Amino acid sequence: MEAESEPYVRLATMRQLHQAVADLNRARSLADTLQAVADGIVAGLGYELGCVNLVRPDGDLVVAAFAGNDAAEALITGRVGSRESWERRLSMGEPWDELRFIPHTEGWVLLDDDVPQWHTDGPEPRFEDEWHPLDRLYAPMYASGGGMDLLGVLSVDRPRNGRRPGAWGREALQMYASQAAIAISNARLRANMQRALVRLEREQQALRASEESFRQAFEYAPSGMAIAEMGGDQHGRLLRTNDALCRLLGRPASVLRRYSFADLVHPEDIGTLLRTSAEGGRAELRLGRRDGSYLWVSLRNSVVADTADGPRFLLTHVEDIEERKRNELNLAHRASHDALTGLPNSAELRSRLSARLCERPHSVAASSASTAIEALDAAYGDTGASPAHGYRADGYEGEALPGGGPYDHHVHTVAPDEERDDGTKGLAVLFCDLDGFKSINDRFGHHTGDAVLIEVARRLATCVRDGDTVARLGGDEFVVLADGLGAADAADLAVRLRNAIIPPIRVDGRAVRVGASFGIGWAECGMTVEEVLSSADQRMYVEKRSRSKVHRRAG
Repeated sequence: MEAESEPYVRLATMRQLHQAVADLNRARSLADTLQAVADGIVAGLGYELGCVNLVRPDGDLVVAAFAGNDAAEALITGRVGSRESWERRLSMGEPWDELRFIPHTEGWVLLDDDVPQWHTDGPEPRFEDEWHPLDRLYAPMYASGGGMDLLGVLSVDRPRNGRRPGAWGREALQMYASQAAIAISNARLRANMQRALVRLEREQQALRASEESFRQAFEYAPSGMAIAEMGGDQHGRLLRTNDALCRLLGRPASVLRRYSFADLVHPEDIGTLLRTSAEGGRAELRLGRRDGSYLWVSLRNSVVADTADGPRFLLTHVEDIEERKRNELNLAHRASHDALTGLPNSAELRSRLSARLCERPHSVAASSASTAIEALDAAYGDTGASPAHGYRADGYEGEALPGGGPYDHHVHTVAPDEERDDGTKGLAVLFCDLDGFKSINDRFGHHTGDAVLIEVARRLATCVRDGDTVARLGGDEFVVLADGLGAADAADLAVRLRNAIIPPIRVDGRAVRVGASFGIGWAECGMTVEEVLSSADQRMYVEKRSRSKVHRRAG
């Protein structure tokens, strides 16, 4: 497995990508945005050089920003490459989805065209996937609106690890190019809007012309725009909306005028909306559509003032970020789940278990659970929908952790008495190890072994309740977390799970069998995650040794 596919590397990549996109949104001008795009390629995506080639009004592309090498920046910034040469490059090489990779075996023919270029020096590659100094990788940027109107091209050179980017790196670069295109388009839009607002304040004699300019910028903006009342009993009520916002929310302008954003926001996001300041405020939240669904949007507020009367109304820019949020959700899921079975992985299992435990009664010290939750909070931002607010990407309902510490209002987890049934219910931890799995791998190969693991995972998941966790710890080891069980309940569950695994599994027309040994441990506050898992693991081995070979089923 490639190092970049490891869960922690994926999560680190997601954090870096999220930070790079956040830097784009903080840029105050088009020039700052373009430089932030180039810097993000180097700092966020891990390439040695990053270049932003922007389409000019005449169709040619100019080097608008560069990062990674001061000498190269001074040499090629501002230089222009013809549209014909660029189209030739974007039609060559290997298509990596929307990216275009031109290996050095083809790129030599481009050495003499008029596109500004710079290459890092380095030795000849020793491995098949090693980056060659003359390899080229381009990420086209298209204007928002779903069309193929070329806005510019990001060109990158030499990943820092010296390898051609794998699927994970390609996806990150493609996502970044998409967000960079939105940021550049929005920077242009904001520049136009700011110029219109300046004219409204300073050109009183040309008021009608300024109002018409503002009207066109508002009405024909590619993303949603709204004007809301400021002050008084009707504070926040929508006075005017553009066609893009009406389409976004599936509501006509006449209907939207009955609402404020507070009426449309998802109940879980109302706090985020209220915390957003009017002047220069920005928030990511969900707005309700006519069909009852909710859409993730980014709100950016500006106050439009009258020089005599002060603030007049609030101008809100509404950007559709549903796709980015879906990608973030997918990245978070992939970072916390096993790639083969789709079950929560070892890190996610430990995070969920840690969230239920405190090292000492009433402790407010942060544990590994809070660390994992804060990491995912950083990926989502303060949206109210991250795991720290009681919701996980895979639907797992955990405890909300409000207030000053991760154990405020914590209900302590206790273990039932296994000697006598006193009615205590606890968090059972069932450690499962497959019997006979190694012989299947040795005899039929890893393809059959993988198919067995997938089917066992499916059978385990179908035998537990909603809210229980089935995780793959690694290899042929699985762990089940089941809350609210007594000792007898846990033993019954282990029998049901074992019986679900025993039936033959058909792979490529062949029936194979595996058995399973279960050890039942109990999570209890005061224990560490490793102590809980070790206890269940030891009990599993006791059970495995105590069962005769006659009762084990090998595939």
